[in-house]
Amino acid sequence: MNLAQLFARNARRAADRPAVALGTRPVSTHADLCRRAARLAGAMGERFHLRQGDRVAIFARNLPEYVEILLACWWGGFAAVPVNAKLHPRELGWILEHSAAALLFADEDLAAGLGEAPAGLRETPIIGSAAYRRLLEAEPASLVPVDPDALAWLFYTSGTTGRPKGAMITHRNLRAMTYAYFIDVDTIAPGEAIVHAAPMSHGSGLYILPHAAAGAVQVIPESGGFDPAEVFALLPQWPGSTLFAAPTMVRRLTEHARERDVETTALKTIVYGGAPMYLADLDAAHEVFGFRLAQIYGQGESPMTITALDKRAHAATDHPRWRERLRSAGTPQTVCEVEVADEEGRPRPVGEVGEVRVRGDSVVPGYWRDPEASRRTMGDGWLRTGDLGAFDEDGFLYIKDRSKDLIISGGANIYPREVEDVLLSHPAVREVSVIGVPDREWGERVVACVVTEREVGEAELDAWCLARIARFKRPRRYLFLESLPKNNYGKILKRELRARATAGGKPG
Repeated sequence: MNLAQLFARNARRAADRPAVALGTRPVSTHADLCRRAARLAGAMGERFHLRQGDRVAIFARNLPEYVEILLACWWGGFAAVPVNAKLHPRELGWILEHSAAALLFADEDLAAGLGEAPAGLRETPIIGSAAYRRLLEAEPASLVPVDPDALAWLFYTSGTTGRPKGAMITHRNLRAMTYAYFIDVDTIAPGEAIVHAAPMSHGSGLYILPHAAAGAVQVIPESGGFDPAEVFALLPQWPGSTLFAAPTMVRRLTEHARERDVETTALKTIVYGGAPMYLADLDAAHEVFGFRLAQIYGQGESPMTITALDKRAHAATDHPRWRERLRSAGTPQTVCEVEVADEEGRPRPVGEVGEVRVRGDSVVPGYWRDPEASRRTMGDGWLRTGDLGAFDEDGFLYIKDRSKDLIISGGANIYPREVEDVLLSHPAVREVSVIGVPDREWGERVVACVVTEREVGEAELDAWCLARIARFKRPRRYLFLESLPKNNYGKILKRELRARATAGGKPG
């Protein structure tokens, strides 16, 4: 069943109600949205000769057109490849080549920095341009029936090998995620809204679907990003609003609301995820907003769908283990099975730590053009998350650590190997190990522990990184060492490096 049918149903039952808004201004009704998407899908097929299953990349900040481009992809049976708008052009180029994208939709601000187009990319329509508007004059395409296991969203998530991996999210996976939202996370009523202040290339964009299923409004801030003052200014126009936010965003919203005594009654729900939430920050958010927060734990390989801690659990202050549960990731979502297992895949008893594993309709079938990674990560039918956790006797999951060396800073995933590879390409760098150290504002900050062949300054290494990877991935501090600590097998002791970096003071 094609995901586009979720939108087509609204075009019939609520044709004239708002579907997409820019700031406080509605820009399309449900009927308008489907008409535009059908014409855009028609242009993809007739003018650019795309066939069912072809990939269409989107490299843009949050825009109203993001919704219609995603819908057009599914309407025509194509697969969307949303790309993080913060990525470096070289990183974008690799994704375009690896995905064999036939089209790239880019917004005007980002298009100026695009490099040479990879072979196979037929066109780069600039969103909002005259050329883009002409695409909306094409003959509308009929909604294409698709197999439930057809590719819908190619979600690129960096891996420990330093190259991104494309999680192949299917129509079935996204339907399961949509159902789980209503059962395990929150309710949505027709006419309510989601404010897309977080990137639509990731979690906020995935949550387009449950809100579309309910006939809600997709609200895009005029800035195309996150600004607490702008978010609170929008809310009175859109009562019953939901936001998906990283913990750092929740903290900033809380601080802004508390300092300025803003009106928050129109805010229905904040769904947070993507990084651990400090309990003190959760307490502050509850004090300001009341019990309007819900937590989800998921991965690109099981989008937004592993466990959830809903608003009822946040509000269960009379439970003897209430505060302990606030530190958990919640309980398994309805559409999947979750277990904690040892290295051989044997389930661990309650209270004992093991790797978190998931299976069910939310779990992707594999990685694009990477059968070996697919076999390693989900070859036995269980998704190996790489996260270490334990269940309590009531079925609440507690994430203890990450077996992968993932750094989560401001809700963004940063993989050390990717940064290490860039630094090792500098002629003065002999060895490097990249770690994350705790940071009150960002959750973690990136620190590079470097052994050099000659004297080199932080400014030079910083410029080297900025020329090759996204700004948010670069180290915020460099720790210059004579050698990296290693065990008897030559493995770098990252725990010792973290201790040294933490003892050395705050990252710069």
